[in-house]
Amino acid sequence: MGSANKSSNTARQDRIAGMRRAEQARERRNRVLVITASVVVVAGLVAGGVALVRSQSDGGGSDDTAATKAKVSGRFEAGADGVNTWKGTLGRDHVTTKVTYPVDPPVGGDHNQVWMNCNGDVYTKPLNNENAVHSLEHGAVWVTYNDRAPKADVEALAAKVKKTPYSLMSPDGKQKDPIMLSAWGHQRTVTGADDPAVDAFFGKFVQGEQTPEPGAACTNGLAQ
Repeated sequence: MGSANKSSNTARQDRIAGMRRAEQARERRNRVLVITASVVVVAGLVAGGVALVRSQSDGGGSDDTAATKAKVSGRFEAGADGVNTWKGTLGRDHVTTKVTYPVDPPVGGDHNQVWMNCNGDVYTKPLNNENAVHSLEHGAVWVTYNDRAPKADVEALAAKVKKTPYSLMSPDGKQKDPIMLSAWGHQRTVTGADDPAVDAFFGKFVQGEQTPEPGAACTNGLAQ
């Protein structure tokens, strides 16, 4: 009798141990499945985010070759200080297409919803106007130059931009003058890096009264 009870207990313990092993195996499989699913979801979100930013900055998928005329009306009015001020309307809608602006570089109008980083960023290639205009909306000053600008002036202006938050710089082969400064609704030509008008323009328009969105970010946007 005792031997039978002992055998029964041993068998029960073996079944319990087997059940525990099976349960542990199921838990391991479930953990692997959860981890795998999480990785797939995260990868999908990352890929989707990258695709979204690329489509926004490049003009947006099938609309990439289309061009939208900016909601801009009016004209420049020259001031005694040499600053041209836009008198009229500058639209501020977000668009996913290329935009045709009435002046180059543009000083406002409809633009891409992703701004160019403008925390003292110096770019060596031309920018998409649609992204740069968004930076102007945030209160940035945009320094542009063409191939007629002296190298020494370009280097000196780049050094100034690098130490000035809410500013950015890039080449622009389409502009009419060698060196130009732009802010939302304002623009001027300067003769060089040592032109007193450079400091005056920065002092007045970096996060100046013209800024449609004062304090908006100049980081976490688009970079080359």
